[in-house]
Amino acid sequence: MSATLRAVLIQHRTRIIALAHLTLFALAYWAAFMLRFDFGIEEYYRQFYGRTMRPAEAAAAAAATSAQYWLIFIKTLGPVLIAKLIIFYAFRLYQGWWRYVGLRDLIHILGASLLAMLVVTAWGFLLYRKDGFPRSVPFLDCGLTVFLIGGARAGMRLLREGPSFLLRSRGGHKIFIAGAGDAGESLLREVDRNPAIKYDVVGFLDDDPNKIGARIHGVPVLGSLAQAGELAERYSVREVLIAMPSASGRQMREVVRSLQGAGLKCTTLPGMDELIGGQVSFSNVRPVNINDLLGREPANLDLEAVGRFLTGKVVMVTGAGGSIGSEICRQVLRFGPAELVLVERTENSLFHIDRELRGSHPAARVTPCLADIGDVRRMERIFTAHQPRVVFHAAAHKHVPMLEYNPGEAVKNNILGTKLLADLAARLGAEAFVMVSTDKAVRPANVMGAAKRLAEVYVQSLAASGRTKFVTVRFGNVIGSEGSAIPIFQQQIAAGGPVTVTHPEVRRYFMTIPEASQLVLQAGAMGRGGEIFVLNMGEPVLIRELAEQLIRLSGLEPGEDIDIVYTGLRPGEKLYEELRLDEECVAPTPHPKITVLRASPGAEERLRRTVDSFQELARLADELPPAELRERILKLVPESVC
Repeated sequence: MSATLRAVLIQHRTRIIALAHLTLFALAYWAAFMLRFDFGIEEYYRQFYGRTMRPAEAAAAAAATSAQYWLIFIKTLGPVLIAKLIIFYAFRLYQGWWRYVGLRDLIHILGASLLAMLVVTAWGFLLYRKDGFPRSVPFLDCGLTVFLIGGARAGMRLLREGPSFLLRSRGGHKIFIAGAGDAGESLLREVDRNPAIKYDVVGFLDDDPNKIGARIHGVPVLGSLAQAGELAERYSVREVLIAMPSASGRQMREVVRSLQGAGLKCTTLPGMDELIGGQVSFSNVRPVNINDLLGREPANLDLEAVGRFLTGKVVMVTGAGGSIGSEICRQVLRFGPAELVLVERTENSLFHIDRELRGSHPAARVTPCLADIGDVRRMERIFTAHQPRVVFHAAAHKHVPMLEYNPGEAVKNNILGTKLLADLAARLGAEAFVMVSTDKAVRPANVMGAAKRLAEVYVQSLAASGRTKFVTVRFGNVIGSEGSAIPIFQQQIAAGGPVTVTHPEVRRYFMTIPEASQLVLQAGAMGRGGEIFVLNMGEPVLIRELAEQLIRLSGLEPGEDIDIVYTGLRPGEKLYEELRLDEECVAPTPHPKITVLRASPGAEERLRRTVDSFQELARLADELPPAELRERILKLVPESVC
């Protein structure tokens, strides 16, 4: 087809489709009359009249009756076609591409045909009842219209997809699809209609016994995941595509362990929170990564509440270049703040997040501020110039061993920096101050945790002193944050090992960065002041198992290709972390993934008295030896593990 002809067809596509519908409407209406009279009106009535009349009289009566009905057909054809054209136009059936016909199109065709049947029936009996308008014709016409219009569209799709659909085995790479649900069905349909996808789907694997033996578009559900090895050998398959986007991290770990144990390569779809608009496509398929194995259900935000909290306001994010801070910035811009102020002391990190946000939201007002949160004059100027209404405080030193060696920096940054920001927010009348905390603040065994706990206490102490609502959000590790275990393990695997784990029984909570950041926004929106919100972290994960899974995801085997070496707990490190103290009461919130802590009054009062010690800590930060300063910091937290 020439480019000129194609351009003309596209330009007049709606008219061409309407003309095609008109032709099929006429054919359906004619066929309805023919079916009513067994495809011969005159012959039908010749036999009818022949029962009571002589042959010559019967022939004459049949000819007259046939002419009468043909006259009814001719008189009613035009109005019927006009009515059906209008109704199908109202159902927007002239705008779709026939080659992409689907169930929704067929439902619309059925609805339009039924409405047209009602209109034709009412109109025909109203005007042509005395002339003998056939009562069954509108019903036959409805069925034939659905058959012809739907069949024409399905035929166009079959012409487009026919070769790949009819010859499903195209000599491509043989695979199984794990998950005989909607996602698996969508992927199979895409393979069928896209010859460029060089996969041959041999069958489905699914643990639902009711699905085994069934067929999806002609492809059988061969068996359960436990049978993957046996089935792979029988059908010469070496790869499985996991189409289970709603599976939990625990389920994904079990599936991957089962498939890898059978020697099969695994690829997968992302979780539903990563799929754009929830759309399943082969372009989403990627190798299984650690996020899938630790993955959790996506956080469902109360968009209306978060919107009221952020839309049209000046929002400040400290630590804006960090893992959590940068993601908070991305999430905040979804809600249209009047201005987003980025506070970050590392120039490169600030440059990258500022550039990213300007690229993704060119109309947004983003202001990068290179600053240290401990710099009193600089922070006062930033607060005064921008007057933030909401402050998300994510800036902090976070590496436990580094702060064990340098406790003075924990005092300056994590404690005094937080105090300075909170004081400025209260003094300048910010609406909300949301501090990002850590599970290491619970029964702290290290400087980092103790400093964050002291910062929590100070933020809580301001809750009743003014109109600013002070809120703390506490959670555990986030997957893939800079300097965390997973990136380090990946570097060690890439270097050929060994992978170093501190202790075989060490466990940690994990959460994805987007989920943690979204829940921080949600907690800030629901907070009234003085609360410590705790994010639901699920079950803690053995770091040893995490290392083993990462090695296997790299196509290697722990202990054979890559060794795991245990180095012993680092200074200040615990075997497991906690999210609350025993004496802290947990209460639910409207959000299922967020709870709120209510501390016992006695413990709160003891900790509040430590606020007066902050300035002394600041004076001693650069004077005392690290070991002595560390001891003083931990002693300020009564429940610390010294």
